[in-house]
Amino acid sequence: MVDLSFVKPLFLPDEEATLELGRKLGLFFTSRGFFPAVFFCGELGTGKTTMIRGIVSALPGGDEAEVSSPSFNLANIYPTRPETLHVDLYRLQGLEPDQDVEELLAGQERLILLEWGDFLPESQRPRDRVDISLKFCNGSREALITLSGEGEKLRSSSICG
Repeated sequence: MVDLSFVKPLFLPDEEATLELGRKLGLFFTSRGFFPAVFFCGELGTGKTTMIRGIVSALPGGDEAEVSSPSFNLANIYPTRPETLHVDLYRLQGLEPDQDVEELLAGQERLILLEWGDFLPESQRPRDRVDISLKFCNGSREALITLSGEGEKLRSSSICG
């Protein structure tokens, strides 16, 4: 079980644990019919795309999706319900996002999963979101989930496996 009632680090000993947390998040969002923007930050190799693969696999239609990092094309769209937009802002490090990025993020009828969300200026981030920070910790990984705006609806909830 993952308790979202308070912020605490979650230990992810391996890739399978990262995928499983992603699957639990995907199932949880689906069961609630609530799809907040989810921002991922962390060093290269901490499991951002892996966790996104887990989330997408748990969504209706996720078995049709081929999840890969959109580092070079900026965004991938997956045939899930709701549609999933997977954005990677790594190439924008230190730059202001252009109008194309703003238009991508403005879509309300889709799940937005955004890698390197910390590269987006705070003023351009959705108020309602879930932030997932991943970092290396003692040879494994650690995830810290924080909630803001409508994401607060999740605070008193648990994700049960």
